[in-house]
Amino acid sequence: MSNDPFQSWEDPQATPLIRFENVTKRFGDFTAVDNLTLDIYEKEFFALLGASGCGKTTLMRMLAGFEQPTEGRIILGGQDIAPIPVNKRDINMMFQSYALFPHLTVADNIAFGLKRSDMPASEIAGRVEEMLKMVQLSQFAKRKPHQISGGQRQRVALARSLAKNPKVLLLDEPLAALDKKLRQETQFELMDIQEKLGTTFMIVTHDQEEAMTVASRVAVMNAGIIKQIATPDAIYERPNSTYVADFIGEVNLITGKIASGTEKSCKIAWEGGTITAQPREKLAKGTEVRFAIRPEKVAISAKKPAATNAVQGKVHDIAYLGNISTYHVQTETGQIIKAQLANAQRLSRRSFTWEDSVWLSWTDTAGIVLTE
Repeated sequence: MSNDPFQSWEDPQATPLIRFENVTKRFGDFTAVDNLTLDIYEKEFFALLGASGCGKTTLMRMLAGFEQPTEGRIILGGQDIAPIPVNKRDINMMFQSYALFPHLTVADNIAFGLKRSDMPASEIAGRVEEMLKMVQLSQFAKRKPHQISGGQRQRVALARSLAKNPKVLLLDEPLAALDKKLRQETQFELMDIQEKLGTTFMIVTHDQEEAMTVASRVAVMNAGIIKQIATPDAIYERPNSTYVADFIGEVNLITGKIASGTEKSCKIAWEGGTITAQPREKLAKGTEVRFAIRPEKVAISAKKPAATNAVQGKVHDIAYLGNISTYHVQTETGQIIKAQLANAQRLSRRSFTWEDSVWLSWTDTAGIVLTE
């Protein structure tokens, strides 16, 4: 049992703050969300990750109240929220467009919702100042949205969304409009704010790097179904399917069949030879599998290494990414396997170049054996 409030999902006694129970949403003949069950706990920073059209925004819109489930229930704090109108739900939503009022100042944008709430008028100015401080925009209080940068507008929208202290904040692709560097900085700001406030955040994104950075747990969605829910490290290191392995980061996928095996070790026969790996369970001989291994777990050398798994090939392509280089190596059977090396030395000292004959190798624990 976990005592850490940010690991509530590991505690069998913990009650989820949000529960989707067998939720389906259809638009005519199209099923956007398909019989989905999901628990989100208090103080979580939960990410819904998936390609466009996978159903993640529809799920968020149902929680906010902009859409109603076709079937199933959504529970918030132990209460079915179906009959509760949008403005009465203890949920706020920050839109991708920020939706700031152009004629109001930064301070008035943040105060807008508070003036329509039951907060005493005497407390509003203090709350606005508190929010401005939190997003480090106190000196911009009197400016209009067009007089500040995109990143600052994003922070105004965040402060406005959090001003009424909602139980849940929904973030729909909140950083999509920002450039890469600012997006990365803002991700850490979001995490700090979420941790300070203890508000439950639910972010919808198609950016895997963003989901992996900010979230306590990630749900990978595809075609209205959740494929896997896990912590970012588990999603990356222990994907449960070919889809998740392929969707998150770079991966080599090698198709083969189980040649022999026990519960702790197996041999996979593929067109390039045999791979020794450690499966999650004993697999019957002849079972078709995909062996998934990340490029950074593949070593590259000029001479044949004394390794459990080794395969020879030629450098077909090199992607230089500054801190790392990805080598695309073509094996004798034509399969491309990617290996990554950190660029610890200057480029002129690079060990391998195009058409070089090299060996790729990895340990028996480096990859994952997938049956789906």
